[in-house]
Amino acid sequence: MKIRSILVSQPTPNESSPYWEIAKKEKVTIDFQPFIHIEGADSKDLRTQKIDLSQYTGVILTSKSAVDHYFRLAEEMRFQVPDSMRYICQAENIANYLQKHIVYRKRKISFGQKTFKDMMPLFKKYPDDKYLLPSSDVLSPEIPKILETAKIEWKRAIMFRTVSSDVAHIPIKDYDMLVFFSPQNINSLLENFKDFEQGDTQIAVFGANTQKAAEEAGLRVDLMAPTKETPSMTMAIEQYIKKINK
Repeated sequence: MKIRSILVSQPTPNESSPYWEIAKKEKVTIDFQPFIHIEGADSKDLRTQKIDLSQYTGVILTSKSAVDHYFRLAEEMRFQVPDSMRYICQAENIANYLQKHIVYRKRKISFGQKTFKDMMPLFKKYPDDKYLLPSSDVLSPEIPKILETAKIEWKRAIMFRTVSSDVAHIPIKDYDMLVFFSPQNINSLLENFKDFEQGDTQIAVFGANTQKAAEEAGLRVDLMAPTKETPSMTMAIEQYIKKINK
């Protein structure tokens, strides 16, 4: 079955996105629709978790969402984040994003290379702080394991949740391919389209966790990224279309 139309479960990208090049070159229609969105916790949620922001001297930040929701809740709870706060960020782009909320130059900011594991030397370097980990309701199981290995004092605070968006209005069967990037995307598909039958619809997934969620839901995964040959989803889709649309 040839691919003529694709639905990507993400917001519409900017004009320089490779998706537009694929659409033009391969003569396919590509639509975008987020299947999930983030909802912030409130001060009551934090109190239920027994979180007192003033008790922590360091914050572990793994995403831009974690940054935004930490400072939002600090403001909501009238907690003035002290200049002495230590920020340990998973990557440089997250550290740079802090500038949205604080004066970067005079603060204690450190960052890892890319993965959470890359932050381990920073925990060893600053073992005496008491750390707060702002997170969503979904947390990679490796994170608590790494933090326990680091032998630091830390506590998780659920500051935002990933929830399914209402996308039931989409004519899902009109698309030849659906593209998903997280297990939550798969959950949203099943919540919005309870009678969904895959049939000839091709399903592309990004990451092993998404693949696992799709297969556990009884879906057939036709395209998987990243791989050594196709490290990005756009690259994987382009190669797949060329092969299948011959």
